[in-house]
Amino acid sequence: MFKNVIAPIQAWLMSQGKCVGCGTPLDMAKKKIHKYGEMVTCKCGRIYIRNSKTKSYRRALLNEI
Repeated sequence: MFKNVIAPIQAWLMSQGKCVGCGTPLDMAKKKIHKYGEMVTCKCGRIYIRNSKTKSYRRALLNEI
């Protein structure tokens, strides 16, 4: 039940280009080229993958780190 409440909020934050943990814009985060796309690390430690074609973010999987 808790996940059903949090998931839409996290999806909205990521669509806005913000971190789901601290809310800072991911444009200001550290960027590094990765084979899956651009790897973005937020100041809170969460890692995202940016798709350059659609310019959207998603959380990185454990095997991508």
